[in-house]
Amino acid sequence: MVTKKISVPFEEREFWGKQRAIFIAFFRSGILGFGGGPSTIPLVKKEVVDIFKMMDDEEFSDVLSIGNTLPGPIATKMAGYIGYRVGGWLGLVTALVATVLPTVVLMIILLASLNEFKDFDFVKGMTNGVVPVVAVMLGVLTWDFLKKSKKSLGWKIGAIILAASFVAMILLSIHPGIVIAILLILALALPIKKEGADK
Repeated sequence: MVTKKISVPFEEREFWGKQRAIFIAFFRSGILGFGGGPSTIPLVKKEVVDIFKMMDDEEFSDVLSIGNTLPGPIATKMAGYIGYRVGGWLGLVTALVATVLPTVVLMIILLASLNEFKDFDFVKGMTNGVVPVVAVMLGVLTWDFLKKSKKSLGWKIGAIILAASFVAMILLSIHPGIVIAILLILALALPIKKEGADK
C-alpha cells in the first residue's frame, strides 16, 4: 500500500485539522514502530516530513539530534516537542497520547497471552522477520543523514565526524548523548563554512 502525500499544506489547516493530523501521524508511527524508539524514528520522519510536511528534513534532524542528548525515550521526546511546535500545548498532549496509546492498548491486550505463546515457532518467526525490515528503515534514514552532512559539511569533515563518533560510541562505549553534546559545543565554538565545503 502506497501512502499518498497530503495535498493540503499543514500550515493552512484549521486548528482541529492540525490536531487530527498530529494524532494520525504519531498514532501510525506508534502502532507500526515495532521494537521501540529507534524503529519509530524513520516512521515519524515519514509522517512528519514527507506526508504531513509539519517540518523539513533539516528541522527534523535538529529535533532528533537534540532529543538524543536528553534522557528518556526518543519517541515520546520527539512527539512532545513536534506536537508542541506545530500544535501548541494541545498538540503536545495529542502527540504524546497518540504515541503512547498504541503501546498501552497492545500491552494490555497481548501481555496476558504472550507468555503462553512466546515459545511457539510462529511467534519467534514474526519477531525475527521484523528485524531486517527495521534494519532497512534505519539504513535509509542513515543514508539520508549522510547525504545531508555531505551537503552542509562536505565529505571530508563528515567522514571525520562519523569516524570519531564510531570510535567514541562503539569502541569506547561513550553515551551517544555525550558525543552529540560535544559536537554541539564544537559547532558553536568552531563554526564551519557551509556552502562549498569540500566535495
